[in-house]
Amino acid sequence: MADRPGAPPRAWQRMLSGRRLDLLDPSPLDVEIADIAHGLARVARWNGQTSGDHAFSVAQHSLVVEAIFRRIVPAAGPDAHLAALLHDAPEYVIGDMISPFKSVVGGGYKSCEERLQHAIHLRFGLPAAIAQGLKKEIKRADQIAAYFEATELAGFSVAEATQYFGRPRGVFVDGLDMAPQPAKRVQKAFVERFQAIEKQRLG
Repeated sequence: MADRPGAPPRAWQRMLSGRRLDLLDPSPLDVEIADIAHGLARVARWNGQTSGDHAFSVAQHSLVVEAIFRRIVPAAGPDAHLAALLHDAPEYVIGDMISPFKSVVGGGYKSCEERLQHAIHLRFGLPAAIAQGLKKEIKRADQIAAYFEATELAGFSVAEATQYFGRPRGVFVDGLDMAPQPAKRVQKAFVERFQAIEKQRLG
């Protein structure tokens, strides 16, 4: 929604929690897991171009990525699990911009995304920038999830999905929840997984 003509420029978003998150200088103090879960559960992957009665949300994608990450990096600890779960967390503010559009928009989008990701990590006790090795493993899990989503939900052929995302090796779709779920159900599942990881981190 556009602001009223003549209104002062606004670079913050008001969350349902009451927080005002400044997109130019996001503060960890304005980040709440409830806002993240609420937003991500209502942001559609693939611009909504997926089969099923509901959108396949970024929250559900994040749960799938974290589940795959645990499969491919079984020795990873709860901090790494949390980083995987939150890998797309900035999208609760900026939405899920598909890769072709990112290529068109360029660097400004990326810098905004990175500022938000750093604030989110700091809010939950993770390093602002995670180690490159961990980042690479999460990206691998993300690509595997994208392949499954592409072939199961978004109408891609196996050959086309393999071209863009690579074909998973040793990881199978069995046991992963790929059926698009209602927003409130996914929101609840996201918060519950976050809480389970936090319990492990504190334990």
